Amino acid sequence: MSEAALEEISVLSAIYCDPGEWQLLSRSENGITVMIQTNVRRIAESEIRLRLVLDLPVTYPSCLPNLSVSSEELTRAQCKELRDKLLDQARERLSQPMIHDLVLWTQQNFNSVIGNSIRDEKHLLSAVTDDGTWITLLHLDHMRAKNKYVKTLEKWTSDLRLTGKLMFMGKIILILLQGDKSDIRVSRKGNAPSDLIKDRMNSN
Repeated sequence: MSEAALEEISVLSAIYCDPGEWQLLSRSENGITVMIQTNVRRIAESEIRLRLVLDLPVTYPSCLPNLSVSSEELTRAQCKELRDKLLDQARERLSQPMIHDLVLWTQQNFNSVIGNSIRDEKHLLSAVTDDGTWITLLHLDHMRAKNKYVKTLEKWTSDLRLTGKLMFMGKIILILLQGDKSDIRVSRKGNAPSDLIKDRMNSN
């Protein structure tokens, strides 16, 4: 590998020095494979742990690294979308050390990238009662890390003064919400996993 690439590896191991942040997975005549774990903060202030594995060929950085993204809190589709965006960024940095820049870009742009896919994966149904209270039924396509997810929903709904119920019916996950129209609208502008959240959840 080039001297610049080896120097980059050395610098990265010093930057990501906390337990679990950095690991040299393999080193051979074909290149080097490294793993970086980093936390990204969502708009609603919950943290997501991302695991980036980069396979650096001997010709790196003159060629793109092979890159994979994984997280317990994200779907495969979301991980793929983030990976595709990172590869776009890598192409703009070709021929120069780029790994640290890619990690920083992920931390700074995570909400804008993943926020769009979160909105795409939900189906929303709303109705208005006679007294102006809105009732909303939200269908979630998935729920990973269930306990952490539910605690986050409880906090967000409490902040938004919404009430409702979380329902598990086989593989179907529904959230029934009720609250003031303005609170529902405010919550819809956020990038929370459910986009709309409820106060004092009762889970079945």
